[in-house]
Amino acid sequence: MTKKPITGAFPPVVTPFTADGDVDFAAFQENIAKYNETGLAGYVIFGSNGEYAYLDKQEKLDLVKAGVEAAAQDKLVIVGSGCESTRETIELTNECARLGADAALILTPNYYKDRMTKEVLKKHFLTVADNSDIPIMLYSVPKFTGVTITPDLVGILSQHPNIIGIKDSAGDVTQLALHVNMTGPDFNVLVGTANVLYPGLAMGAKGGIMALANCCPRECVRMYQLYQEGKFDELRDLQCRLIPVNNAVTGTYGIAGLKLAMDMLGFKGGAVRLPLLSLNPQEKEELVKILRTAQLL
Repeated sequence: MTKKPITGAFPPVVTPFTADGDVDFAAFQENIAKYNETGLAGYVIFGSNGEYAYLDKQEKLDLVKAGVEAAAQDKLVIVGSGCESTRETIELTNECARLGADAALILTPNYYKDRMTKEVLKKHFLTVADNSDIPIMLYSVPKFTGVTITPDLVGILSQHPNIIGIKDSAGDVTQLALHVNMTGPDFNVLVGTANVLYPGLAMGAKGGIMALANCCPRECVRMYQLYQEGKFDELRDLQCRLIPVNNAVTGTYGIAGLKLAMDMLGFKGGAVRLPLLSLNPQEKEELVKILRTAQLL
């Protein structure tokens, strides 16, 4: 059975909040309407950059409904429906499926990280895949979880017909290459950070789910297109120009920095939800300089 191809550039879309901390659904849909015109392949709703950990279940379902409604017909809608328990993951994934989600990105359980052995993760992902109404993708983000899906386990899981890919956010090009080597040609290996899109594609990745695509969607799409066109010098220059921006909005300043960059570049970032805090004036000034140096402002 051929698995659904997942290629191109995707943003893990942010969840804009009002100053009072409520989800700003109008801003959320406005962003997606603008993204529809940029060449992005689709959207990941309530992933890590969507402040997934701070959303309740109803907010997640309402965001899926709003996202499916706003997304153009040719865009894939992927939901970050991984939960701590296998049972809850299946329930949330299938509720999102009923609302029109095309696929699910399943985070590794991590609260009991010391017990998340290869056998535990294998059982979890296979059980979810057996019971999910939509295809699932593995999500490895050790920066947040402290749990890594090893390449040999990815190879085993990739044989399941309902497990169609992996988002690897470790930023390790060698590991990406191992994922590609351990899986078949129809398995979708995606990079999880814009910093390794070029080398990741060179190693056989099929695209990327990148925080940077929230504030720089056209640039992320352009990087993917340049690779397909074989324009590697231009791609290298663009990749290098964007690395400081990506470092700022994923590491140095986090989601608050990503949302501020969106506000400055024509999108609706909105407020972060407590306990996260907005950037202070000095941090804002530093971010502006980074965006100007990258020729984005």
